[in-house]
Order: sequence, then structure tokens, then C-alpha cells
Amino acid sequence: METESEPYVRLATLRQLHQVVAELNTARSLADTLQTVVDGIVVGLGYQLACVNLVRPDGDLVVAAFAGDPAAEALITGRVGSRASWERRLTMGESWDGLRFIPHTEGWVLLEDDVPQWHTDGPDPRFEDEWHPEDRLYAPMYASGGELLGVISVDRPRNGRRPGAWGREALQMYAFQAAIAISNARLRANMQRALVRLEREQQALRASEESFRQAFEYAPSGMAIAEMGGDQHGRLLRTNDALCRLLGRPASVLRRYSFSDLVHPEDIGTLLRTSAEGGRAELRLGRRDGTYVWVSLRNSVVADAADGPRFLLTHVEDIEERKRHELQLAHRASHDSLTGLPNSAELRARLGARLCRRPQSVRATAVEALDAAYEGHGAGGALPAGGGGGEHGFRPDAFPEPFEFPGAPAVPGAPGTPGAGAGPYDHHVHTVAPATDIDDGTKGLAVLFCDLDGFKSINDRFGHHTGDAVLIEVARRLTTGVRDGDTVARLGGDEFVVLADGLGAADAADLAVRLRNAIIPPIRVDGRAVRVGASFGIGWASCGMSADEVLRSADQRMYIEKRSRSKAHRRAG
Repeated sequence: METESEPYVRLATLRQLHQVVAELNTARSLADTLQTVVDGIVVGLGYQLACVNLVRPDGDLVVAAFAGDPAAEALITGRVGSRASWERRLTMGESWDGLRFIPHTEGWVLLEDDVPQWHTDGPDPRFEDEWHPEDRLYAPMYASGGELLGVISVDRPRNGRRPGAWGREALQMYAFQAAIAISNARLRANMQRALVRLEREQQALRASEESFRQAFEYAPSGMAIAEMGGDQHGRLLRTNDALCRLLGRPASVLRRYSFSDLVHPEDIGTLLRTSAEGGRAELRLGRRDGTYVWVSLRNSVVADAADGPRFLLTHVEDIEERKRHELQLAHRASHDSLTGLPNSAELRARLGARLCRRPQSVRATAVEALDAAYEGHGAGGALPAGGGGGEHGFRPDAFPEPFEFPGAPAVPGAPGTPGAGAGPYDHHVHTVAPATDIDDGTKGLAVLFCDLDGFKSINDRFGHHTGDAVLIEVARRLTTGVRDGDTVARLGGDEFVVLADGLGAADAADLAVRLRNAIIPPIRVDGRAVRVGASFGIGWASCGMSADEVLRSADQRMYIEKRSRSKAHRRAG
């Protein structure tokens, strides 16, 4: 029953409760908040011992704060009790609204479970509401969503009695305020950790950006960042000093361009494929002085997971020296080291590019073309089961010439008729030869085989130095005497070959005379004048012939022409 002093006790308790609740909200960290909670119970609610069992992420509860007894604090702080044991305790005993009281008459079964606990000694109660040393009183704390935050345990009321209605209500109110304070402390702790993590990430990002900036700006080779997508796709957004020096343009000027504005016209397709797919390409970029420099582009598409490609990072490496070296090696492999003319291999390659194996005058019949299309399928030309397209052996390329059915009327403009273009299986422009040495108006690819007369005697009398000088001069005179697009090649020794396309028989004969007359004048070497003559044989390239056959034909005609003249006449031309 309440005494006359009960209202004054309530007022004093409310003042103390107000003070300790105010202190809950001033704690700076979660650990400080938990300790303030248990200290407030001891100071303001009249219990000698109090602790907070806090729910861990794994669901078990740990003794996170203790007040009232240093020895007990050292014994159980940090120890863990299982969630199952705590749920068992919170369903035992008596429910005092939001509190759970387990009297000593029932609590003896909890002595052996895994929940950390302390034991106090004392006499048995002498009256009904006296506090027993093995009585237990718990105040669960819940978050706003209803999940359990922890449990407050209290022991040994200072008045030695079980709390009355007012004491229970005060403890329940305090547990509610403590739950709010713990939730706020956790929120602040999470925010602080997030801020720290964000600051670290920002520092790492700034460091990464600075590293990238330095690597970009001070890279020994060119670097560029270009825009992707939109109306200004490909526009250069940023370039480093090395690229500016390579192209001879300042960064402010380069930002007005894209690589497509700077690339050589012949390399635009290569650039577009590389820009769209990333990867590497070798192409030419224009300098400010109008020249072009060979570069190797390595592109990386920098993408955003949400927005897709954002920009293109391009590494530009100067490969001018390597390309020049490659061209020199290719030139050496295909050109004569003494005269600089195309050599025998290059001559045969150029000649072979104009020839095919089938003469233009030969036409395949329909039966022959079909046999060729299905050749290789055994006796009788049987087709595999399932017949049909190219995967079963049909080869459209087996029709090297347009064919016509015997007896079928000619269709104007059809393949194989006069004036018709190439047929669907014939894209090759055939090389033809005049039928005779008399000019009948047919234009073809003339092959002039030149052999120097009297060169061996110059080599024998004056040495190879003079002979080399004569060969160099003859090469110059031959090159000067032909048109742009014609080929002058040194076949070996004192033999030269001229390829001249689009000539008739009379044109080829006139060209041979002009070239012979260009060779005859004296050649001065080391103050000495020497003379050589030249014999020319004119052959004609024609589809159905090989390059060697064409050269052999011209060579034979040259020897016929050489034997038809006396030695003196050969030297005189």
C-alpha cells in the first residue's frame, strides 16, 4: 500500500528520471550511451545492480554495459548468451506490462543455462513483497519496427522490496527511452562509419584521379579522351602534351577536332571500326604542316554501368620510324639494290596480277560449267543426300566465264555478248594481245625485253665499278622514256623489262625504238665515255599465260631481233 510520502517519492523519482534521460541523449557514442543507461538505473531508479544485454548481428545477446559492482562487471561484461535462452527467459515468470519478473521459486531452473548472470547472497524473504537474491527482473527494449534491441537486467532494489506499480512504470518508461537512445546511437555510429568510409573513398578517388592525371599528362606517348555518343561523337575532350607535340597543334586547337578530321582519307574506315569496337589500329594522322605521321591507336571504351559508354580513352604511339623501316625492308625485298628498279620477283608479281589462267577467247559450255561446279563428287557426279547449296559442294566460283547455251539467241547486253559487262561470275578484266604484229587497233599489255649489247666488254675492260655506273644510267634513261604507270624492272645482269599497258603493235614498236635511241648516246664514267647498244624483244601478255611464259616469249623475240643484226649494228643501235 502507498504511504503518505509516496507522492513525494514519485516526484523525486521523476526528477531523477528526467535527469538521466536527458543524459542519455548527450552520449557521444554507442558505448557511452549503453553505460549511461545502466548508470541511470543505479542512480535514478533505485537499483544497486544493472546491466544491458545488447542483441548482436548474429541474434545472440552480449553483456555490453554493467553498473553497481566492479567485481560482477569484470566477471560478465562481454560474455554472450544465446538468443534461444533469452527467449525462454522472456516467456517465464510474471508479465508486468512491458517487464518480465521471474521469482526465485521459478528461477532456479535458469542457473545452468548459458545466459551470463551474477549471484547475490542473502536471507530468504521475511514477508511477501521482499526481494529475494535469486529474483530476476528484465525490461526488454524494442526498436520502432518491433525488433528486439536488447534486455535491461536489474537486481537488489535499495529498499529491499519488489517494485510497486509506480516503480514498474518508471522502469518501463526508462527502457522505452533507452531503446530510443540506443537506436539513435546506432544510427549516429552507422552514419559516422559511412562518413568515414565515404571520406576514404573520396580520398582514394582523388588519389586515383591525380594518378591518372599525372599518367595522362606526363605520358611519353600521346593520350586523348574523346566523346562517345551524341551530336559531337568523337570530338576530342582532352589531349596531353605528347600528342600536341606529335601533331604540332596546341590542346586548345585539338579540342575543335575529332580523329576523323585528322586521319588520312585512306585510313578513315580503319578508324571508324576501331572507334566503334575498341582495340588497336595503325593509321596516319595529319600534322599542322600538312604532312602525315604513322601512329598506333589503342582504344579503350570507358563505360558506366547505368548509362552505357561514356568516352573513349585513346593511346597514340608514334610508329613513323618503324613504318619507315618496314617500307625500306619491303622496298629492298621488291627492288634492285643497284638501280632502285623493281626486281624480278616484283616484276612477276605485277605481271601475274594482270593474268588469269583462262584465256578470254575460251568459253565454257553449260555442261562444262555445271560439271566444274559439281566436280569431286565421285562417278556420275552424284550429289550427297539432302542436296542444295554450297555446303554440299556447289561452287559458284566454278563459273570462271559467262557461259551460253548452244543455239540460244544472244541477248543484247547479256554476259558474253559484245559490249556486255562482266557476268555474275566474271569480274576479271581480261588481258588480250594483238593477233599479229600488224596493228589492228587492239590494245594490250606490251612486254619489252631489253638486253644490253657490248656491256660485257665494258665490265671486262674497265671493271665492275664502271659497269655498275652504266647500269644505273641505263635504268635512269629507261625510266625517263616511259609513261607514268608503266613499269621498268631489272631482271638481272644487263637485262631489263618494260611493262606498258594500253599499246597497240605499232605503239610498242615505236616505244622500243625510242628507248633504244635513249640508251645509245655515250655514258661518261670517271671522265671516260663508254657506249652500249640495246636489243628489244616485244611480247604480249595474255590471259591463259603465266608470267614466266610471257617473259620467255619476249626473251625469244629479243634474241631473234639480236641475231638479225651484226655486232657493229647492235652497238650503233
